[in-house]
Amino acid sequence: MANPTPPSANTKAELRLTGLGVAPGIAIGTVFLLASIHPGTATRRLMPHELRAELDRFHNAMMLAHAELDASMRNTVGLPANAAEEINRLLEAHKAMLEGTRLIRGVEARIEKNLINAEAALEAEVDALCHSFAVMEDSYMAARGADVRAVGAMLLSFLLQNPARTLAEAPKGSVILGDDLTPSDTAALNPKRIAGLATLAGGAEGHTAIMARSLRLPAVTGISTLLDQVNDGDTVILDGREGLVILHPTADTLRYYQQLRTRIHKQRAELAQLARQSARTTGGIKVKLLANLELPSEVESAVAAGADGIGLLRSEFMFMNRKTLPSENEQYAALKKVVEGMKGKPVTIRTLDIGGEKIAPALSRHYEKSPNPALGLRAIRLSLAEPELLLTQFKACLRASKHGPIRILLPMVNDVAEVQAARALLKQAATALKLKGKLPPLGVMIETPAAALCAAELAKVSAFFALGTNDLTQYTLAVDRADEKVAHLFHTMHPAVLQLIKLTVKAAEKAGIPVCVCGEMAGDARQTAQLLKLGLRELSMTPSALLTVKKAIRAL
Repeated sequence: MANPTPPSANTKAELRLTGLGVAPGIAIGTVFLLASIHPGTATRRLMPHELRAELDRFHNAMMLAHAELDASMRNTVGLPANAAEEINRLLEAHKAMLEGTRLIRGVEARIEKNLINAEAALEAEVDALCHSFAVMEDSYMAARGADVRAVGAMLLSFLLQNPARTLAEAPKGSVILGDDLTPSDTAALNPKRIAGLATLAGGAEGHTAIMARSLRLPAVTGISTLLDQVNDGDTVILDGREGLVILHPTADTLRYYQQLRTRIHKQRAELAQLARQSARTTGGIKVKLLANLELPSEVESAVAAGADGIGLLRSEFMFMNRKTLPSENEQYAALKKVVEGMKGKPVTIRTLDIGGEKIAPALSRHYEKSPNPALGLRAIRLSLAEPELLLTQFKACLRASKHGPIRILLPMVNDVAEVQAARALLKQAATALKLKGKLPPLGVMIETPAAALCAAELAKVSAFFALGTNDLTQYTLAVDRADEKVAHLFHTMHPAVLQLIKLTVKAAEKAGIPVCVCGEMAGDARQTAQLLKLGLRELSMTPSALLTVKKAIRAL
């Protein structure tokens, strides 16, 4: 991608904006503004005889939006498998919102009851729905509000016969700036033409961030003033590592980041050479580096990075964005794909961790009225409350174990009784399948202070431990890491967190069982030395972080 020529006379002062870096790398290019929200439209009163025509106009917009989503799904062909899978799930969810949902019924009711034009009815209904999601103070529901706005904006563009600007119009070398990218926008991202992207909204686990990382496009989100002082064609620098966007850079700043980008590309090439080398310190300490997976399609990335196995396969992907529970056969097929893909290397399958910010429609009756979902019926608590749910998942795991070594991991465990109850169900699943021989190792997540403090007892009934440092930190410090108002208080290296990790490691060592770190700490090379100092010898992380951590280990 060609570097932009520095402007001969930059009349605007350099402006630096800080947000959340969600995909690493340096992008240098020209601004392409992508507004996803239309300005407010005027309310027009209808005469009774105009009602049918207005409803028909709204229904026509629905059909056009449906066709656009179908076209977007076709655009995902050729994308990396994990990115295509993520975007297609979102596009399917948006298509479902066009089929008799509360949004559609609400707009129709407003048109009929208030005798107003479809645009005004749509905007009013979108605002009402998003407000109802926002007051729930739940990050998952807030994300659903973003989906409602995205579908609403698409419908509005067809009603106004003024389709929103698309990425197809972006010149080569563009850096995309916008409110947020819809799934349709992200499906059209082409790294051969787009240098990077930055948005007002979005988080590290949103679809925009996931797609950017999959395509290796530098990305920054969460900059509320991003669009205040920028125009199409302005020169922009984006640093996805530091979460920095520089508008109207000086010639010196431009030169510095061009050189930095060159160094980063060289470093990536050097890291790729480490994939087949061992993670061993200069003193001879061997460390197992494993991969965390969200989707089966990420196996390729784990193998390419030289992962020693899968330290955490999150099974929630089989339950999300669908109205029915996955069958035993469906779960088996998905797990088999991962186990076979790892070609004999161990795969750790975590049982369902639904609840909190992750909600599966088929299980919504369990948590729709929970005053605090993060502390409610979730993870192992939900699985034991619905034994058939866990039994089915265990059967799928046992069947998948015929294709390669697996371990089974229980989330949010607090006491020995939960492990014993789960083990009894695992044995029941084996009996139902008429399996003989040794069962796969059954381990527990240590992600609450209670679990860490009881680690010595849990170690007696567990084959291994996995430290979930994200939740462990959150529950220990009483800090919601998804709340930007207190996120600065979320410190995985807090002395209290480190003490709980030490307790866990000592209990595991005494019992002779392995312990692995599966939280974000594991993938942060700046914390690798501290983790090894605590006695940890297994680290599991996103595949993209694995080689950087390996390099840090080999230098210790």
